[in-house]
Amino acid sequence: MNDILVFSEEVAAAKAERKPIVALESTIISHGMPYPENVQTAKEVEQLIRSRGAVPATIAIIDGKMKIGLTDDELEFLGTSRDIEKVSRRDLPYVVAKKKHGATTVAATMICAAMAGINVFATGGIGGVHRGAERTMDISADLQELAQTNVAVVCAGAKSILDLGLTLEYLETHGVPVLGYQTDILPAFYSRTSPFRVDYRLDSAEEIAQFIETKWALGLDGGIVVANPVPQEDELEESYITSIIEQALKEAEEKHITGKAVTPFLLDRVKTLTEGKSLKANIALVKNNAVLAADIARALS
Repeated sequence: MNDILVFSEEVAAAKAERKPIVALESTIISHGMPYPENVQTAKEVEQLIRSRGAVPATIAIIDGKMKIGLTDDELEFLGTSRDIEKVSRRDLPYVVAKKKHGATTVAATMICAAMAGINVFATGGIGGVHRGAERTMDISADLQELAQTNVAVVCAGAKSILDLGLTLEYLETHGVPVLGYQTDILPAFYSRTSPFRVDYRLDSAEEIAQFIETKWALGLDGGIVVANPVPQEDELEESYITSIIEQALKEAEEKHITGKAVTPFLLDRVKTLTEGKSLKANIALVKNNAVLAADIARALS
């Protein structure tokens, strides 16, 4: 593993000095946003984490190495190259063994973060149970990873293109708590509201850190979802974005788009149909989650 797991100088120094570290995924750079917004957002998110007294560790696979912390050149490469695999748990051994390049999803980022001893991770939204999963069995590997890997994931809820009710049911079955940061309602990525409630509301980073610490101290393995609503000034109204998503889902079905291609297609169509408003909301919520994650990591340390 010493040959495969590679730390940046900044992250290695932070580990040696026991500084708080926040893991960041790379799929959002390679497959979630257009260039140059993807690279610009990644750099701004890292700076926000530093400004809160923590150290960012963006994670990706480059030449078969699990890179924990990336240089600006590596961020640029991930944001511009077309030769980047989308990597979840299933794909990790292939991409590493074949010495390929890969952008890590929530699941793969959690795995790499846990290997690196990092227990707080900021992302946009987690994957979940896709709409129509009773026919397709299309369920994101993110949920199973949350069931077994000890990393707290700060997100704006599950992506609103999903079946939020079934996603919550799946998490409950696997004992994954969903915490609402200063909210009783599950945020739905672009929107602050949904028809569903979180399991527990906690109103400070310190309370969340205490919950996380207690869960693992009790020997209850598995992750925690920290649901942090998109900032109010950047949210898209629930009924408006729901109608847009339903249109994008219909188009995906008509084009027979399935598997890991579904989410990038839907996000791109939603961006087009909202005339870029969804991208603005996406960038805002990622930054918002990074700030909360840094505060939680600092409280845990």
